[in-house]
Amino acid sequence: MYTVKDNHISVCHVVALPYPGRGHINPMLNLCKLLSSKKPDNTLLITIVVTEEWHGFIGSDPKPDNIRFATLPNAIPSELVRANDFPGFVEAVNTKLEAPFEQLMDRLEPPVSAIVADPYVVWAVRVGNRRNIPVAALWPMPASVFSFFHHFELLKQNGHFPLDVSERGDEIVDYIPGLGTTSIADLPTIFSADGLKTLDRAIEAVSGVADKAQYLLSTSVYELEPQVFDTLKAKFAFPVYPIGPSIPHLELSKSPPTDHNDLNNWLDSQPKHSVLYISLGSFLSVSKSQMDEIVAGVRNSGVRFLWVARGDASKLKDSVGDKGLVVPWCDQLRVLCHDSIGGFWSHCGWNSTLEAVYAGLPVLTCPIFWDQMPISKQIVEDWKIGYRVLKKKVGAAEHEHLVSREEIAELVQRYMDLESKEGKEMRKRAKQLQETCHGAIAKAGSSDKNLDAFLEDISRGHHH
Repeated sequence: MYTVKDNHISVCHVVALPYPGRGHINPMLNLCKLLSSKKPDNTLLITIVVTEEWHGFIGSDPKPDNIRFATLPNAIPSELVRANDFPGFVEAVNTKLEAPFEQLMDRLEPPVSAIVADPYVVWAVRVGNRRNIPVAALWPMPASVFSFFHHFELLKQNGHFPLDVSERGDEIVDYIPGLGTTSIADLPTIFSADGLKTLDRAIEAVSGVADKAQYLLSTSVYELEPQVFDTLKAKFAFPVYPIGPSIPHLELSKSPPTDHNDLNNWLDSQPKHSVLYISLGSFLSVSKSQMDEIVAGVRNSGVRFLWVARGDASKLKDSVGDKGLVVPWCDQLRVLCHDSIGGFWSHCGWNSTLEAVYAGLPVLTCPIFWDQMPISKQIVEDWKIGYRVLKKKVGAAEHEHLVSREEIAELVQRYMDLESKEGKEMRKRAKQLQETCHGAIAKAGSSDKNLDAFLEDISRGHHH
């Protein structure tokens, strides 16, 4: 266990406070491992604070010696049911965990130098400010989405909120700083009933950062969204540090795990760039009727594929034919970086998108909710490294915009065609984006320098 050997060694003690959801915890864990790798000696200690339930999920995963866990009681609904009442879950995180966290902070040793918190844990900045501990907010979505919520008033001023997306989804928004031009349909899904409930929390999270945080850390990469970062840096008095991609790229250099040999053998036996990797997220999904069309379309396309399907994977296995492999889980980043993978069908969650960019893959986008919409737009229109699966028809009744199996088969064939001019150009851009991304985390790259600067800031703060 971690010990402070000599009193005169000043230990920089960082408390990491992720929001309790998979898409938030993973980037926070990756950031902690990155920070730890920068100072593997005795001068840095990181305490990751999670609920007891989450500690049960991740507490036994291998981690560096200078990272430890501390737990909060399970005062919020279980991860296993959080999708059933999302607004209720958000409310519980907002009201039930602050007091236990305060009690934990009273007990933690050595004294805490900085708190790195997810902005959706809206009370974290308050706790830090009360205790005179600097708070760095780690924003787990694109910087463009942060800017969108930060400038939300502009939507109202321009008569774009509230509105009926099914009628006005094609209207253009071009007045949000750093965002370029986007259609209403490509904004986060704030116009639906569910979206509205989550909207207040998002705005509260972002304004908490703007008003009270001492740093804004981003899981993105400066070069992926330069205009947005320039806008945010000009706007805020505190440092804005893109330190991404916050994905487990450190793990890749370690020897591959041996327990998924069937999958590795299968991948090794496929031709280069021939396999379509399909993963439709861990949280929200498409309708059953649309899923049936997707399965049939992918099967009829004749393209090789690897499908990660949680839960109902067994049903899929019977209907995929002999070109595909269905698995309940895989080490996603490692698989995406395998030579035989040629594309990624994704819901466009931000972590998966960063992994696709890191692996140099084009993306078939199938966004469902929230930040997946603007991320899909970034992939298809800004970076030009993908196609959309679903038509941009928002708010219409489900049956009206079901994408048929014929359309899906045709799209998958076109997308996996390595020889077409269009396909070659798209893959070339994906490779350029990959090089940019790898450059950012290499020594003296943009993310690497920002990480160093942040560590120096909080360590120095500790010596005051």
